[in-house]
Amino acid sequence: MNLILASQSPRRKELLSLFRIPFTVRVADIDETMSPHSAPYSEVARVSRLKALAIPREADDVVVAADTIVVCEGRVLGKPHSAEEAKEMLRLLSGRDHQVMTGMTVLRGDSAAVVTEVTDLHFRELTDKEIDAYVASGEPMDKAGAYGIQGGAALFCQRMEGDYYNVMGLPVCRLTQILRELAPELMGDMV
Repeated sequence: MNLILASQSPRRKELLSLFRIPFTVRVADIDETMSPHSAPYSEVARVSRLKALAIPREADDVVVAADTIVVCEGRVLGKPHSAEEAKEMLRLLSGRDHQVMTGMTVLRGDSAAVVTEVTDLHFRELTDKEIDAYVASGEPMDKAGAYGIQGGAALFCQRMEGDYYNVMGLPVCRLTQILRELAPELMGDMV
């Protein structure tokens, strides 16, 4: 049995390393476009499932795939394509509540767990100068919603309810529960 992470995200690699279980990384080549006519909650789960199914695996291998989005005022914010788009996203999040949704799929044989974890956050009002400086740092450019909570955006968040690690891209608490069910022998003596 092998544990496979279907992601090239350095944050997901780091978080899966917390389990102290050897794993390999295989990147799924799929169309991650989400339907604007479906609920973001469902779409992010659907994309994670497609990623997991696209990974070559043996029957007993365990595949973990995830996809993360930020939703603010009904608008889905993925990764920004330009500095201007990143600034626009941060201006939208400034002084508002928003949700980080991570769709996660864990496959083993014919069994699959597909879930969406939601964390609610509130950003304080941000100045244009703060937004410009943060975007100039380059940090927002590979992150959904144009921010990394584990980096400079920690200074923006006034409140959070839910799994902090979900905001980083992998809800490790929920993943622990799923792995205990689908692959208890993989978990060994882990708490």
